[in-house]
Amino acid sequence: MSSTTSTNRVRKEAKSFFSFFLTALLGASVNFFSQIFYRKYFDFDSSVILGYLTATVVSFVPAKLFAFSAQKTGNTRREAIKFVIIAVVALGVQTLVSVLTLEWVANPLFPELPQWWREKGSHVVGMGFSFLANYFGHKLLTFRSTGVYDRIKSRTSR
Repeated sequence: MSSTTSTNRVRKEAKSFFSFFLTALLGASVNFFSQIFYRKYFDFDSSVILGYLTATVVSFVPAKLFAFSAQKTGNTRREAIKFVIIAVVALGVQTLVSVLTLEWVANPLFPELPQWWREKGSHVVGMGFSFLANYFGHKLLTFRSTGVYDRIKSRTSR
């Protein structure tokens, strides 16, 4: 493989990652601020889940159009299904990491900080791990044809 081809591939990957980062920044902002709103009415775990779900709904279209340049694939329904599956996995990652960080790190190591700050810090750590799960999941599965959807569809339509 020529160095020009390799350089172009690296640039394309970097552009894709940066675009996803900007899309994720939008989602993270929605996630973070909606979690603060939900926390007024729900416990920490539930507010993390609700914030994440709100951000997932907001993030699909920008991820499809900008992060993965998949606007003309004609597979929006299929991509939406895969997007939700990856989002559920990443939600588990975010919730688990947020709760464990709060219980095992923030509360025991920083008891002098107000609970609000410990929760927000733990939530941000969970969001970071969720970002990685989302990026790799969407890059490798959601906006790429894997053939799994077609196999499932053919089995269910028998």
